[in-house]
Order: sequence, then C-alpha cells, then structure tokens
Amino acid sequence: MVRLFRWLFPHPFLTVILAVVWVLLQNTVSPGMIVFGLILGIIIPRLAAPFWPERPRGVRLTKLFAYSVIVLWDILVANVRVAWVVITVPNAKLKPAWIVIPLELRQPEAITVLAGTITLTPGTVSADLSESGRYLLVHVLHTHDADADLDSIKTRYEARLKEIFI
Repeated sequence: MVRLFRWLFPHPFLTVILAVVWVLLQNTVSPGMIVFGLILGIIIPRLAAPFWPERPRGVRLTKLFAYSVIVLWDILVANVRVAWVVITVPNAKLKPAWIVIPLELRQPEAITVLAGTITLTPGTVSADLSESGRYLLVHVLHTHDADADLDSIKTRYEARLKEIFI
C-alpha cells in the first residue's frame, strides 16, 4: 500500500501545490477545477519523478514557517536599508562586494532556497554556484564588513535550512 502511494504520489507536497496553483490560475473554485487540479498534481510529478531521483526525505514544516517569517522580516528591513543607501550614499562612496559563501548544505533544494532567499532580500543577489555545489557567489550592494555579511548569511539562513531539510 505504501509502495503504491509512493508511486502514485512521488512528491505529495508538490501535488498539493500544483492543484492549488491550478485553481488559483483558473480564478474559480469549483469541484471540476479542484479535481482537474488534483489530476494535474498527480500526473506532472509522476512524469517528472525520474528526473528527480534524490528528493529530500522530508521538511520540518514548523521550522520552515519560522524561517519564512524571518525571511519576510529581513526583506522588509532590507528594503528600508537599501532605500536609505540609495537616498543618502553617493555612488562614489558605495562599497559593493562579492562574497564567496562556502556551503555546508548538500541538498539541491536547500541550496536553491538559500540562493532564492539571498536574491529576494534587497541589496544582495546570488550570482553563481560553483560546479561542485560547495560555494555560492553573492553580490552585496553596500557593505562595511563583507565577513560580517558572510557570517550573517551562514548563521541566519544556512544554519536554519540545515534544520529544515531532513
């Protein structure tokens, strides 16, 4: 029974997300749209399963929720900081920096979430991932201490992502 469930729903969370996105895109909630969304949510992950053999074993949802709150707060704070930098710091006095972040994360999904978090936060952009997947190149718009920014990313985001992805 478990094997049938695993074959039918190789990515159950993705199935639910696809069904919800389908209903939202249709802009109408009806039984037919929900059923069709679930059908798509079953078929698409099933077809994509061979291309995603090493999926995460699980995600700690409570820690993911806490991480999401932290990221949303950081985005709000960074918006204000970037606006302040744009308004008050002349271009000649900007201190941009490239930071190479050594990654302890090994799961592609966790690295993707980290890179997306960095890019979503105003003032920082994930620019490249090394071929080995062990280093992330990040550009910072304005910094006084690149090492402090590196430590902040590692402790604030990467450490939490290690706890989220099992």
